[in-house]
Amino acid sequence: MAVPTNKDELLKAIDSNFDRLIIELRGVPLSVVDERSLEGHAMGTQMSVANLAAYLVGWNELVLKWLNRDAAGEPVDFPEAGFKWNELGRLAQKFYRDYESVPYPQLIERLAAAKGQIVSLIKDHSNEDLYSRSWYAKWTMGRMIQLNTASPYANARGRLRKWLKTKSLLQKS
Repeated sequence: MAVPTNKDELLKAIDSNFDRLIIELRGVPLSVVDERSLEGHAMGTQMSVANLAAYLVGWNELVLKWLNRDAAGEPVDFPEAGFKWNELGRLAQKFYRDYESVPYPQLIERLAAAKGQIVSLIKDHSNEDLYSRSWYAKWTMGRMIQLNTASPYANARGRLRKWLKTKSLLQKS
């Protein structure tokens, strides 16, 4: 899918990538969601499907934080307070820890809820708000949202499908 350049394309990319991902996440047997055998987000680490879901929840809730702080006229710490862009592996580990006590089915529902909130906030913005000016460095608000929602959804689905195939758990889709 091409990189979105307007609000409608952004919403379509988010919905399309999320819809494909959520089917895969919901299809993972609960008996294997905590098995740490997926390639982790930090080099040389392993994660579980639950960690992958936690990572996605963490990023979605972080995007919501950015949008809410921006709407309130408050400064936004990109990517997150205490983290630099070259420390995303460390941020992923934080997300794993933040959500480790949340049962997998609730993680999936929390991810769906956060995605829904992001979509609602996007709908509240004009195309001009999203794509006509820089929001962070050279990136527009729309591009930053896409880089941290639609793109990770597609990446996570690819990782998950590859893992499911090695486990002989891949559903036909």
